[in-house]
Amino acid sequence: MPLMPWLPQYDLGCAPMDHTHKEFVEWINRLAEIADDQFLDGFDQFLAHTVDHFEQEDRWMEASNFLPIHCHMDEHRRVLQTLQSIRRFVSRGDISIGRKAVAELVDWFTTHAATMDTALAVHMRNVGYAPVPLAA
Repeated sequence: MPLMPWLPQYDLGCAPMDHTHKEFVEWINRLAEIADDQFLDGFDQFLAHTVDHFEQEDRWMEASNFLPIHCHMDEHRRVLQTLQSIRRFVSRGDISIGRKAVAELVDWFTTHAATMDTALAVHMRNVGYAPVPLAA
C-alpha cells in the first residue's frame, strides 16, 4: 500500500489543480519507496515539481484576485524553505531526515488541500476564473 493513497477528498473539482496534486501525491509515494542511493536525485526532482506547483497556484491567486493570497503564498514559501533546508541534510547523506519529511508531508498536504486549496478552488469557480496549468 502506498504511503499516501489518493483519496476522494483530494479531488477539488479544479482539473489543473487536481492534476498537479495527483503528481504531488505520486512523488510522495515514489520518495517513500526509492532506494537511498537515488533519494537525493528524486528529492531534487520532487523539489522542482513543488516549486512549479506552488508558482502555478500563486499565479492563479494573483490572476483571480484571491483575497487571502498572502497567507497562502506564505505557507508555500515556508514549505519550500523547509524542503530546501532538508535537502541540505540529504545532500550530506542524512537520508533519514528526508524520509521523515516526506512522511510529514502527508498530513501537511491533507490539511493544506482541505483548507487553503479548497478555498482557492471554490474562489476560482465563484469568480469564473479558468486556471491554466503552467507549461511543462
